[in-house]
Amino acid sequence: MNHQKHVPVLLAEVVELLNPVQGDSYLDMTAGYGGHARAIKDRTGNSGSMTLIDRDIEAIASLGQTFAGEPGVRLLHSDFLAASLKLAEAGRRFDVILADLGVSSQHFNNPARGFSHKNSGPLDMRMDTSQTLSAAHLVNEATEADLAGILKKYGELPNARLTARHIIAGRPYATTLQLSNRITQLGKNKKRINPSTLVFQALRIAVNDELQMLEKALPIWHGLLKSKGRIGVISFHSLEDRIVKKFFTDNGGNRYDATLRLLSKKPVVASADEIVFNPRARSAKFRSAQRK
Repeated sequence: MNHQKHVPVLLAEVVELLNPVQGDSYLDMTAGYGGHARAIKDRTGNSGSMTLIDRDIEAIASLGQTFAGEPGVRLLHSDFLAASLKLAEAGRRFDVILADLGVSSQHFNNPARGFSHKNSGPLDMRMDTSQTLSAAHLVNEATEADLAGILKKYGELPNARLTARHIIAGRPYATTLQLSNRITQLGKNKKRINPSTLVFQALRIAVNDELQMLEKALPIWHGLLKSKGRIGVISFHSLEDRIVKKFFTDNGGNRYDATLRLLSKKPVVASADEIVFNPRARSAKFRSAQRK
């Protein structure tokens, strides 16, 4: 697999706003294949330390090759919530923290991981392939009410109950294309969005417990920041962005008790030029803040 094909989104904006300097300690909650980490390492140098976390063992293996022999780099195979708790218990503090919440291009491009509705592969969608729960479990075993709840909450499907009923009527499913073809029979919604896109998003979020983990992790990340430390979060859909926006707003601003200073009034989005060569950046939103 060619990991060089994964292009980190908003790279220039991340480096500019988080402003890593020589000697800074860096914590990457979702290091992936190291695109952001590489750029930040170039700024912090060998005098800085890096802790790179990912729940995907393939990403960890790739990071081990990318940063082989470089001093101060520590890899952790873990989800970001569990890793955050361990780092907090150990009393660690960091100058720069980044979380890129997007699914890696490697996951979408690898049919065997089951993230894409465009390629045939197993209904998997697990970031951590050692966990038991997969998309196949949800699609083939969930009740209509539970499946409709997942589709409405995580996919924001307006016809979630109808979609769930339609999916259940076509059970069982073994592959992504079987499920996608079944969903496509319903046609596009008023926004002209392929319903498979929203269904697959909802299943992925549920399988990996993405939103609950983010809500629990944000206050821990806040506590892991040194004074004047900078934190940035890249989200790719409105559900994530709302959670990040609320946390930054609740802890930032001009109030006397605010502990964060927002580094941009609005979320930073990709330029037209970046979207041309990296279409997945189209939906990315980057929010950042500095610890007071």
